[in-house]
Amino acid sequence: MTDRDRDRDREAWLLIGAVVVLVGLGAAVVAADDPGSDTDATIDGWTPDVDDPREGEAPDEPGIATLGQQEYDSVQEAVDSAEAGDTVVLEGEFEEQITVETPNITLRAVDTADSERDTAGALIDGGGEGTVLEVTAANVTVDGVWIRETGPDRSAEDAGIYINDSDVTLSDVRITEATFGVWISEATDVTVENATIAGREAVGESQRGNGIHLDRANGAQLQDNEITVVRDGIYFSWSEGVTATGNTMWDLRYGVHYMYSNDNHLEGNVAFDNDVGFALMVSENLTITNNVAVNNDGPSGQGILVKDVDDTTIRDNAVVANRNGLYVYNAHGNNLTGNLILENEIGVQFTAGSSDELVVENSFIGNGQPAHAPTTAQIAWNDTERGNYWSDARAVDLDNDGTSETRYQPAGAVEAVIYDHPQAAIFAESPAFDAVRMAESSFPVIESPGVVDHRPLTEPPADDWRQYYENHDN
Repeated sequence: MTDRDRDRDREAWLLIGAVVVLVGLGAAVVAADDPGSDTDATIDGWTPDVDDPREGEAPDEPGIATLGQQEYDSVQEAVDSAEAGDTVVLEGEFEEQITVETPNITLRAVDTADSERDTAGALIDGGGEGTVLEVTAANVTVDGVWIRETGPDRSAEDAGIYINDSDVTLSDVRITEATFGVWISEATDVTVENATIAGREAVGESQRGNGIHLDRANGAQLQDNEITVVRDGIYFSWSEGVTATGNTMWDLRYGVHYMYSNDNHLEGNVAFDNDVGFALMVSENLTITNNVAVNNDGPSGQGILVKDVDDTTIRDNAVVANRNGLYVYNAHGNNLTGNLILENEIGVQFTAGSSDELVVENSFIGNGQPAHAPTTAQIAWNDTERGNYWSDARAVDLDNDGTSETRYQPAGAVEAVIYDHPQAAIFAESPAFDAVRMAESSFPVIESPGVVDHRPLTEPPADDWRQYYENHDN
């Protein structure tokens, strides 16, 4: 324990001791009625409706690649014969590795427009060796093809589809038994849409590649993809101007992982049952909006990790039933507004000198501990007019403006003591600890370190929070 930690601990215990003495002497401390929890319900086992990408009927008849009126039994032969503007139609099963060097051609599985999601008109099996399909030309489209069985070598970047030229489109592809699903290297304006990607369940997480790996891949569009059983769902490295929307990721280390990647947009994605839902690291000017992070409770257990991230907007996300809803580490100048932070063990944890964060209009509901911020100073989570909604706050709204006249300290003296000394948790709801919380809210002269909301809201801005409960009281 550092000297700063000891000072913070000592201040917390002194405050608790002082209030206990006041209670023992019969000092009257009057507060508004405690609303308690908003509901007695238990969290619903909510997960999106997703299919296993590894399931489905693969074609097993010998493959035929059709180019115009000519038929080939090898995709590579057909591709080598194609010219710009041509479409190669694939049907059946092929066992080969393919390189596309001709620009502006299309590889399309037969009858993709009429196929169900769990069937495929064409399968390319790599036989467990290397990359299955490599695209080294611009304006290539791959539509409706199932790619299976890459090589196992992460260092060799074995991938289902490897792209290193621009304006390539992957649509409705399925990639299974892959080390990396899609690797995009130094290519701009690539689109990956409606893809399903699954790695190898028998391989340990540390030996897996990523679902979609972007390496200096600017301007990509990633939408409506489903990714599971890889290391990280979507991994960004030195990639900018990328928009990722509507993607669903589960059973991974990180659903989305940013590293050294600025000016990106992440909206409407779902990450569940991972170690970390969305990991934002060493990046700036990100926009993270309307995403859902649910049941991410692995060893790290964070819904949204914000580490060494600056000038980023994190708005209108639902962060539900994670170990830590948001974990903010050495982050500066970020805007955290309008988020639903529900039923996490810790709602938000601030640490390592994070500063200048705007934290307003969030709905903190039913968290084991709403916030934790180990600091010797007070950190205000409100602007000049409004703060956040806290389900366990004692709100007193005398002028009916939607904000309480009494401040709320979600990470005050009691919370600091319990976090540092878990054995003290048995006193969490004791009259003495309740009196400390009441004093922190009622008497501005008592300035214990930690997070304070001077304008707590009386109603949650998030109006859809009840959908995450199986039953509720009202």
